[in-house]
Amino acid sequence: MALGPGQRAIHAARQVLKTLIANGETRLRLAVLELEEERARLLTLILLAGASLLLFMLGTATLTTLVIAIFWESHRLLAIGASAAVLLLASLVLAVVAVRQARRHTLLKDTLSQLATDRALLEQNNDARQER
Repeated sequence: MALGPGQRAIHAARQVLKTLIANGETRLRLAVLELEEERARLLTLILLAGASLLLFMLGTATLTTLVIAIFWESHRLLAIGASAAVLLLASLVLAVVAVRQARRHTLLKDTLSQLATDRALLEQNNDARQER
């Protein structure tokens, strides 16, 4: 049984819709996978950073106490001031590094890249159809 022009158009529209849904599902699966990987990476990073911060604070406190104890008799105020200045400078440097790291956009990078590729292919196909 031959399909009429209206039925062929409906069939073609259904095929296009099926393709779009399949593409959307693939992209959604990619996005979910990337989010799961990013979540695991961030959790590990937070735990490592927390442990590192705790050990750094203990080491810094011990070192500061040692420096102050060494200079207690002669230059205790200078030792306290110099220790505070070094610690504040180090915290400023680390804050700048943290802000730079936070500005880097990596979340869903592969998904966005794939969507850009899909958009470019759709535009090429659309341009090719218009030239016919």
